[in-house]
Amino acid sequence: MSKTFTAKDVAEHKDEKSGMYIIVDNGVYDITNFLDEHPGGAKILKRMAGKNATKQFWKYHGKNVLDKYGGKLKVGELQETAKL
Repeated sequence: MSKTFTAKDVAEHKDEKSGMYIIVDNGVYDITNFLDEHPGGAKILKRMAGKNATKQFWKYHGKNVLDKYGGKLKVGELQETAKL
C-alpha cells in the first residue's frame, strides 16, 4: 500500500539525516540514496529536497527517466488539498 504525504511532510525530508524527498507530479520520491547516481550531480537534488520539483524535473527529463527510476524511488503519493 502506498503512503500518502502532505507537502508539509515532504518539506521535513530536506537533508540526508531525515531523508531527502521530492515531489514530481503527485508522486513522492526518496532521493537520499540516488544522490551519487544522479547524472546531473547531487547538488541540484540537495537544492530541491523537501520541495515540489515537478517543473524542474520535466524541464530536464523525459517520461523515460521517471519510468526507469521512479519505481525504485517512489515512496508514496501527495495528498490532494482543497484549492480555494
